[in-house]
Amino acid sequence: MNPMRGLVLILAGLLAACSQNAPTPQFHADDNPRLLSEWGQLGIVGAELQTGAGVVTYDLNTPLFTDYALKLRTIWMPEGVSADYRENDVLDFPVGTVITKTFYYASAGGPDRVSRGDGHALVTSDGHLDVDAVQLIETRILVRRESGWAALPYRWNEDQTEAVLLRYGDVIPLQMIDADGSETGFNYVMPDVNQCASCHAPDSNTRILSPIGPKPRHLNRDFDYPDGTRNQLEHLTAIGYLTGAPQADSAPRNADWADINASLEARARAYLDANCSHCHSPVGPADTSGLNLEPDIAHGPALGICKLPIAAGSGTGDRRHDIVPGAPDDSILLFRLDNVQPDEMMPEVGRSTIHTEGVELIRAWIESLPGDCN
Repeated sequence: MNPMRGLVLILAGLLAACSQNAPTPQFHADDNPRLLSEWGQLGIVGAELQTGAGVVTYDLNTPLFTDYALKLRTIWMPEGVSADYRENDVLDFPVGTVITKTFYYASAGGPDRVSRGDGHALVTSDGHLDVDAVQLIETRILVRRESGWAALPYRWNEDQTEAVLLRYGDVIPLQMIDADGSETGFNYVMPDVNQCASCHAPDSNTRILSPIGPKPRHLNRDFDYPDGTRNQLEHLTAIGYLTGAPQADSAPRNADWADINASLEARARAYLDANCSHCHSPVGPADTSGLNLEPDIAHGPALGICKLPIAAGSGTGDRRHDIVPGAPDDSILLFRLDNVQPDEMMPEVGRSTIHTEGVELIRAWIESLPGDCN
C-alpha cells in the first residue's frame, strides 16, 4: 500500500469519526443498492453532503453542459488498487472503482426553484456541500465490476436526506432564476439506465460502457483540496490512486472554456471536446456524420470546415456546411448548439436548455476562422 495513501485514509477516517454517521465507502460487486447511502460514497451529515473516507473530489478543465447544473464529482477505489495512466484515453480504472457525479443547483426558495450561480460559493472549506444552500437533483454512479462498467442513476428526495435508485429516469420541472431576476422554466431530464449508454458507450462497435470525463487532458488542472491546492494528476498519484502518470507539465491539458486568458481556439476546441467528441469521433455513436470533434483534429473537412452534411436530416436548418469560416449563422454546428428541438439540437441528449455562453464562444470561434467555402 502506498504510504501516502495510507496516511490520507487514516486522516480521513479520523475526520469521519468526528461526524455522526459519516459515510463508509462500499463496493457492491453484483447488487444495485436501492439507496445511494448504501454505497457510502456520499451521505448527509448534519446540514452537509459529505464524502466518505478515501473518496476524492475532482473537477474537469471544461465540463459537459447540463442545463446549468453544478456538479460534485468523486472517485473512490478499494485499498490496494490503482488506475493506470493512459495519455489520450480515460484512465484505466481497476475493478472496485466507484465514480459519482452529483447534479445540483443553488437553491431559490423551493424544490422546483433554482438559481444560476457560482458553485464554488456553495462548497464548504472542507469540500462538502451546504445542503441548506443547494437543491440536490440526482447522483449518477459508475461502478467498475468484473463484467465491466455499470451506470446507476439516483434521484434525491425532496427533504434532501437520501437518493433512491430510479432505473427508468425522471423528468423534473424546474424554474431557473437568473441574476437579473428573470425566470425560465424547463424540464430537467434524468436519464434512465439505458440512456446512459447514449454518452457512456463511446465506441459504437462494442457499445461497452465507460467513463468519459476522467482523461488526463480534462483532469490536468489544480484543485482546492482541504489541505491546499494541488494538481489533480499529481494528487491522485501521491495518494496511490494513479500509476504511470508523467509530471503535469508533460501531460496533455485542455483549456478552461471560460478562461479569457486562453486562446479562442483552445477554448472552443476544449468546449467541443467535452460536449461533443464522445459521440463525434471515428468510432463514436455519431460516426456516420463524418464529423470529428476530438481536440487534435486539424482544421479541415474532418473538423467540419466546409464539410457537407452526411446524416443530419432536418438538423441542417437548410444550411449547406457544418462550419462556414467567418459565417456562424450559415454553419450547421452553431444551428444545432443554439437549438432545443429534439430532431435539430446537439447534443441530442443531456440538456433541455441552450448554453448561451457556450454558443457565444463557438460563434466567436467560427467568426475568427479564415477562408470560405466557395
